[in-house]
Amino acid sequence: MRNIDLKNYIGGAWVSSDIQEYCEVQNPATGQAITRVPLSSFEQTDQAVAAAKAAFPQWSATPVSRRSEFLFKLVERLRHNSNELARLISEENGKSLPDSQAEVKRALENAEVACGMPVLLQGDKLIAGAVGIDGEVLRLPLGVFGMIAPFNFPLMVPFWFIPYALATGNTYVVKPSEQAPCSMQRVAEMIDDCGFPAGVFNLVNGDRVAAERLLEHPDVQGISFVGTSQVCRTVAVRSAETNKRFQALGSAKNHLVVMPDAKMDSVIQNMISSCYGCAGQRCMASSAIVCVGDEVCRDVTGAFLEASQKVLVASPLDPAVADESMLMGPVISAKAKRFISGMIQAGVDEGATLALDGRDFEVKGCQGGHFIGPTVFTGVKPGMKIHQTEIFGPVVVIIQVATLDEAIQIINDHQYGNGASIYTQNGHHAREFKLRTRVGMVGVNVGIPAPVASLPFGGMKASIYADVKAQGKEVVHFFTEARVVTERYWPES
Repeated sequence: MRNIDLKNYIGGAWVSSDIQEYCEVQNPATGQAITRVPLSSFEQTDQAVAAAKAAFPQWSATPVSRRSEFLFKLVERLRHNSNELARLISEENGKSLPDSQAEVKRALENAEVACGMPVLLQGDKLIAGAVGIDGEVLRLPLGVFGMIAPFNFPLMVPFWFIPYALATGNTYVVKPSEQAPCSMQRVAEMIDDCGFPAGVFNLVNGDRVAAERLLEHPDVQGISFVGTSQVCRTVAVRSAETNKRFQALGSAKNHLVVMPDAKMDSVIQNMISSCYGCAGQRCMASSAIVCVGDEVCRDVTGAFLEASQKVLVASPLDPAVADESMLMGPVISAKAKRFISGMIQAGVDEGATLALDGRDFEVKGCQGGHFIGPTVFTGVKPGMKIHQTEIFGPVVVIIQVATLDEAIQIINDHQYGNGASIYTQNGHHAREFKLRTRVGMVGVNVGIPAPVASLPFGGMKASIYADVKAQGKEVVHFFTEARVVTERYWPES
């Protein structure tokens, strides 16, 4: 365990917890303690909001080009410290180093996009909308925004929001996941080094006490949240009650549809990465394979099972395997492992065939780790619990259908609509899929259809409770108010 407990960053200063309550942060590969994170009180969360509110007038009046200069400094620090950040993520989250490096890269890309705010923030002008009258739309910041972060992407997900909020002239309070708070602590140190004015960015560690206070605080203008759809609904309801803007990105069950003309060798390796990367703990992880036709189902099932048994499961920081491109680490906690194991048993109980069982998987030297091996169910019927539920682990269900229409219907009937992909060389099939499938993010021969940082990220149906999605140009509208000006001037007499 490190000797130094984590601290909050409030008003440009590092602050210890006011109630001295801490939660142990564990390395999920070993079960050993890494550090302790403070569980901040209601009152200390208020202090962070107050600091952000006090900083808003001056920060919002700072020219946007000057605000971008601070972000350019942060980009350079993120780039310079990318390897350190990746190791922190692997240690606190359990994902492989290549996956952590990819996460840092995407966070960096979002900061780079936000550096273009002098262009992204430009409004609209209508000359002569009526005789002698012009109209103008100004995009103006609102005040304090907050973010409640998840454990699965402890660095990238906050960067869907933070750089855009700051560049548009708002001030910010982020509450990292208490399960994986170390990488955001390091980012706060970098922000401090960049010389951002005190109170512009604040970090409050904690559990649901701090999260709920951010959600209900009258001075917080908007909340961004990523987690389960059940909690998303609560965030939406409580935000509406306090007239707060909200983005709540929730659960997923992402489908991969395989057509008879798919390039099978490439497809299998692509699916392995999609299903087992980050131990299936991505919101874009695919966990349902839909095979169109008997022959496709037979070929995919055989090849996918064979490839699944070859997936390397190990501690992500084991020097012998740390650089392996397809390494699967542990799930985040013992609680998560119990839930996933319970869902595997539920699939057996409801009649699906457990073709590959990852329960009781052990990694030598990591007996305290929370490992589950690749798990595959065949003979799965739409509507089974293992198909309807977001398991958030390395558990894959295989479903057989006769036609593309049936595959699309299964996806459209599902409660979640985050992402889906199709493997095909047929342009007509691809076009039908991308136009008719009711999901927010579609892939064609891409197993993880997560958009680049300049494009919006978010799903449909119960996968999102929001009107504005994350990252890119679109999120600028979440962090700004459209003020419409209608003006006319008479000639001087």
